[in-house]
Amino acid sequence: MTSLKSKTTQTMKPATAAKKLGILLSATPAEFQEGVVSRSELNALQATPPAWLADLRRNGPHPKQVVAAKLGVSVSGLIRGGITDPLTTAEIDALKAENPAWLEHERSVQADVRKEAQRLNQR
Repeated sequence: MTSLKSKTTQTMKPATAAKKLGILLSATPAEFQEGVVSRSELNALQATPPAWLADLRRNGPHPKQVVAAKLGVSVSGLIRGGITDPLTTAEIDALKAENPAWLEHERSVQADVRKEAQRLNQR
């Protein structure tokens, strides 16, 4: 008698998949929000993004982690600057152009953090 191991498909909640894709879950199509995503589906989405995913990545709205990265600050820095809602690419570009004092300050703080991390890694 041979035992057959059934290979189970690894799935994740839509929120987890959205986070891995760097997109805002509430901006995704309903069928994405209501289903589960398998590892192979996630890989396919990353390899050949459908139009809705490409558009979300290009124009937003973006989750705070992506907004922070695009602005060159930490998520905490965003919050200190009063940015708590998702932003579109156009809104991010407008903030960069405006370059308010809080953004300039948070960018310098982030640069200092990176320098310190690099210094510690060289030990």
